Amino acid sequence: MIGANRRRGAGEREDTRRRSLGPPGETAWSFPWSSQSPGRAAEELVAELLSAALEATRRHDETEFRRCVKVLAQGQGLREVVDRALLDALNRHVTLTWERGWQPADVVRLAGRRLEARHVRLVTDAVAAEMRAYAAATVDERWLDQLAAMGATVWWSRDEEYLHEDGDRIAMVACALRVVRLLATLPPLERLCPVPGTARRTPGSRGGAVDERMLARVRALLAKAESTEFEAEAETFTAAAQSLMARHSIDAALLAARTDGQAGAGRPEGRRLGVESPYEGPKAMLLDVIASANRCRSVWSRHFGFATVLGFPADLAAVEVLFTSLLVQATTAMRLAGSRRDGLGRSRTRSFRQSFLAAYAQRIGERLREATGQAMREAAADTGRDLLPVLAAREAEVEARVEELFPTLTMVGAGAISNREGWISGRAAADRAVLDLRAKVTRGGG
Repeated sequence: MIGANRRRGAGEREDTRRRSLGPPGETAWSFPWSSQSPGRAAEELVAELLSAALEATRRHDETEFRRCVKVLAQGQGLREVVDRALLDALNRHVTLTWERGWQPADVVRLAGRRLEARHVRLVTDAVAAEMRAYAAATVDERWLDQLAAMGATVWWSRDEEYLHEDGDRIAMVACALRVVRLLATLPPLERLCPVPGTARRTPGSRGGAVDERMLARVRALLAKAESTEFEAEAETFTAAAQSLMARHSIDAALLAARTDGQAGAGRPEGRRLGVESPYEGPKAMLLDVIASANRCRSVWSRHFGFATVLGFPADLAAVEVLFTSLLVQATTAMRLAGSRRDGLGRSRTRSFRQSFLAAYAQRIGERLREATGQAMREAAADTGRDLLPVLAAREAEVEARVEELFPTLTMVGAGAISNREGWISGRAAADRAVLDLRAKVTRGGG
């Protein structure tokens, strides 16, 4: 029994009283409330219960976990103490995740993979609450972008409100504890940008390496490619988007070569992109071929549902928007191909789709390499320069960054290919996603 009364010494005054915390009809949880410091006794009990609940989750002991949760949620006079303890635990563990290399999008993505929508909402609000401790000028712009995309804003007037009790206090306490457990067990990741409070942003520095107006035009073109019902239109839009991205990347490389050794010349950066189930292997393969064609490198962390892409900012932006669009196009084509069954009526849909996406990724890689070569030839003709030394130097910098962050990489396959029909269909779909860089797009146009 937690907090059992100790035996009083000789002459010690009777200055404590028992209070039962157990629901009627069940085994009581009790401990001595001290008349001198009742608050401290309550805090100690809550700390013990929180620790016991988290230990129960580690042992997968659901019975013990629910017993601790029930006492925390229903114990007399414990509401404020429990809320403070939960808020403090959430805040501390969110801060620790940053120190371990995690970023807001990483944490929310993992919560979505391992827990439920309620937990994702709590993680998002806990992140927003923790970020109040930092001045905006000390938070990296990539961090700010993720917070905005997540909708991580402080919408509440009192912190207890974002615990989302919603009339079910037991469910709220259980939710908060499962989130704390998730945060507490996150392993270290590679640090891709400064943690909050350590960045040093200056006015006008945002977006210096990537033309945001160009990216807006690219996204608009790819959105049209994804939504049109006409194949020829989709090809035209995708080709125009790729042409913009490829030339912008080459221009950025030439500019960096001219400013080599100067402040702002930059070095390879990294960003993590989600690679979600099902068919994670072929999706990771698709991202890898897109990254390679854009002079980036992709490292897949299957257990966490993301890949880390390393490269220069302009190239990273190209990889992200192209991967997002081609994945949508591939998924749409795969679903339109329908399901498959063998001669005995057994489903072959999974093997068909696995093979479809793997073939799609391979063929897209071939087309992108062709497109990259065409873009280089056009840029060399326009500038009168041999671009190979400039681009090779940047690729070497990216490789060095990969070695620095991932010194013990291992190669893994994307999964077995066992469905010939799916493979043929996937390559055909990739051929339809034409990436013809000879399509001329007026630079600077809409």
